[in-house]
Amino acid sequence: MTQLNNIKAAIIDLDGTMLDTAGDFHVAVNRMRAELGLEPLAQETIVNFVGKGTENLMRRVLAVDYAEDEAEQYFKQALDSYTEHYLAINGDFSALYPGVKEGLQAMKDKGLRLACVTNKPVSFTLPLLDKKGLRGFFDVVYGGDSFPKKKPDPMPLLQVCKDFGLAPAQVVAIGDSSNDAQAARAAGCRVLNVPYGYNHGESIHDVDSDGIVQTLFEAAQQISVD
Repeated sequence: MTQLNNIKAAIIDLDGTMLDTAGDFHVAVNRMRAELGLEPLAQETIVNFVGKGTENLMRRVLAVDYAEDEAEQYFKQALDSYTEHYLAINGDFSALYPGVKEGLQAMKDKGLRLACVTNKPVSFTLPLLDKKGLRGFFDVVYGGDSFPKKKPDPMPLLQVCKDFGLAPAQVVAIGDSSNDAQAARAAGCRVLNVPYGYNHGESIHDVDSDGIVQTLFEAAQQISVD
């Protein structure tokens, strides 16, 4: 893997990159489904639906049981129920991946500015970062409802570049999915992927990136500010 040079900031994804939140999704989705009188889904099934935001997750979960037009009738009820259950257990069934805090600290020590950009709603994201002791690492946090468009659209990443006063080429995005890589490429940022996340059930090795790193700490070693 080539060293990434002249990098001044990193934009880091949340679910599947810093935190294994599969347990939170599993519990909240199935509590919502129970309210609708539906059978529980396996965690693996739910995780394959994660990554394109909460609205997409709800539609995918409802599509297991309903045709598209019927699913839309239940959408608001499902979303409201899921939101209530997720906020009640947010972080209780999730865990930091190895090397996350060490990696974030190593990046800060190099002088990098850090942003967290996730497709998870901000109301879920900020309490979760606080609960896991990560909030203090980030200058900027944006969620899937912070802008009219979310990843894989480059809009949130371009806003971070503007916030930091940096050219996109001076910023690296780190994530676990094609969403992160596509958003980074479209924005003109560099991109590193981790192999342990969700990526919609597909191999991360098929995604166009500047390299795959085993941990965020390894990512920090691949980044040079010079």
